[in-house]
Parts: sequence; C-alpha cells; structure tokens
Amino acid sequence: MNLTTIAEGVETKEQLGFLRTCDCKLIQGFIFAKPMPKNQFGELCSNNVLTEEMEDILSIQAPASVTQLLMQVIFMKYPLVIMSNLTRNSFYMMAYDTFSSRSCPSTGVFEELIAHGASTMYPDDRELFKSTFSIENLMGAYNHGDRFVRLVTRQIGDDGIYRKVETVDYFVKNPSVNDVLVITLCQNLED
Repeated sequence: MNLTTIAEGVETKEQLGFLRTCDCKLIQGFIFAKPMPKNQFGELCSNNVLTEEMEDILSIQAPASVTQLLMQVIFMKYPLVIMSNLTRNSFYMMAYDTFSSRSCPSTGVFEELIAHGASTMYPDDRELFKSTFSIENLMGAYNHGDRFVRLVTRQIGDDGIYRKVETVDYFVKNPSVNDVLVITLCQNLED
C-alpha cells in the first residue's frame, strides 16, 4: 500500500530490536526521550544528544529473531493459538492460518469463546468441551497445581466435515501480574 508508518510507544531495547527485525525504520517512544517542550526538543536535536547509549543492534536483534522463528515453528504444529486471561475473562487470538475452522472470534470474552467453540463441536462433545474449559474448571486445575488441561474433541471445519482436534490449555505466569493466564494450543489431528 506504500504507506509510511511510525511505531509509537517504544520503551525497551527488546521492542526496538523486534521492530527492526520487522524492517520498521520510523520509531517514536520513551526509549529515545520523554515528552518535552518545543525549545528543549530543538536543543536536543541540535546537540544530537541521546538519552541512552544504544547497544549494537545485532545483540538486540538475535533474541527477537529467535523468538520469531520459534513462533513460526509453533504455528506449523498449532495453527490456532489463543492467549487468555482467566482472571479478567478475556482472550485474544494469535493465529489461525491453517486451522479447520476460521470462524473463531479474534478477541473478546473468554466465556463467549468457549460457548462459540462448543457450538462447533460434534453434539456428543459439546458439554465435555464446555465443562473442561470453563473458567471454574480451569481455575480449579490451576489451583490444584496442574500445568495444563488437554482434551480431544470432534470439531466441524469450514468445509462441513468433523475432524479430531486437540486443545491444550497451558497455565503460564507473568511476573508482573497475579492474573491466571492460559496459552491455548489447538491442532487438527487428522486432515
């Protein structure tokens, strides 16, 4: 589309490194400077002063590049990846490129996601899916010390054919919050 875009809100070296691996050339954020009066900005530009000494970009890019490659491999095996916050009853979809059903909402309320998922299951699998992945059951598994919850069901694809699908919810911890987070990996077990 030949649009020039600027990545705003860049605050860390890791974010900067990731954006550079995406060939992003225009960046704005606290990593360079905090908001300032016009005259102070002019002085900063004329003196060419940076608020932080920048590292060699190769040392920043390497972790971001490895993470990007790792995500590509994960998406090869698990074409549907969902990040959920059980504490806040929310989710967002990370990918669904080659999954059998593409009608899944991309973000929203976790309980609505489970209801939608159950509606795409074979009738005999619907209640099991809803009860297995209910917030109450997942919180119970988390509090019990389980690392994941796994279920195989039959799900209808966009082509109208039911296929076996494995859904695994992995409990993960973000050190900056006390919320219960889940990464869901789904894969078609048969084509």
